[in-house]
Amino acid sequence: MSPRVLILGLGHWGQTLAYLFKQQGCTVSCWGRSQGTLSADLFQDIQLLVSALPIKAVREVAAQVAVLQPPLGIILVSATKGLESETFATAADIWQTYCPHHNLVVLSGPNLASEIQQGLPAAAVVGGNLSATKQVQDCLGSTTFRLYSNADRRGVEMGGIFKNVIAIACGVNDGLGLGVNARSALITRGLVEMVRVGTHWGGQVETFYGLSGLGDLLATCTSALSRNYQVGWHLAHGKSLSEALALTKGTAEGVNTARVLYTYAQQHQLDLPITAMVNAVLGGNLTPHAALKCLLERPFKPEIIPGQGF
Repeated sequence: MSPRVLILGLGHWGQTLAYLFKQQGCTVSCWGRSQGTLSADLFQDIQLLVSALPIKAVREVAAQVAVLQPPLGIILVSATKGLESETFATAADIWQTYCPHHNLVVLSGPNLASEIQQGLPAAAVVGGNLSATKQVQDCLGSTTFRLYSNADRRGVEMGGIFKNVIAIACGVNDGLGLGVNARSALITRGLVEMVRVGTHWGGQVETFYGLSGLGDLLATCTSALSRNYQVGWHLAHGKSLSEALALTKGTAEGVNTARVLYTYAQQHQLDLPITAMVNAVLGGNLTPHAALKCLLERPFKPEIIPGQGF
């Protein structure tokens, strides 16, 4: 009997995951918020419950799921890359709150949905309990979608969240025509910020050098297929944030994430200069050129390599 999978979220990423599971012979059901409330029959005989919802919808849907009391053997797979504004909670945090007795894993990595739907090769990482991640690997992994496992669920999730902010910065960089040298510097120093906040949040340094950290940074910071990169590009060309979002198909989670991370960094005295400048540009407090000037005029300092102290 083929594994049964229920995917919550009908956006581009949810549809792509449905495509991948079906390619591996799984029986896939999909549910979107436009279809109304969830019903208990959707959970009948499923092995995996995959959440590909935007972060703003996760709590409401997770609460609905909890009321329906899905069987404890179901593995929850969180594929959302964002932070809740009011609580700083990740999607996995929210699911853990409402379904504390289920095995919960996080799926992340350099996964541009358009390329995957073309059948182009990609890799990702599943973070969490290794028994649960093995089941996800068996159901989702293939010769074109290579899946690794990692016990550091927190680090895997934080890498996927933070890279969206740096992707906006790189979109601005490229939109202003500042060149490859500047973009490479943003990615490298962005990785430092990722490690700084990610380890503060409980992730392990080594995880951020993997697919959900450096891997996802490279993909989203260098490709016009990235929605967050597109937002930065439009801002660099003089568009307002509302105009940039209107020109970008789908949810650019980095817009909300930049604001939430900036607030969190302020509260915990974390130095995240790129994040601060992205937040200032998104909020209309600085132009892209002014933000660049602020970054370049920072005092000279020794290069800090992640893992050697921050």
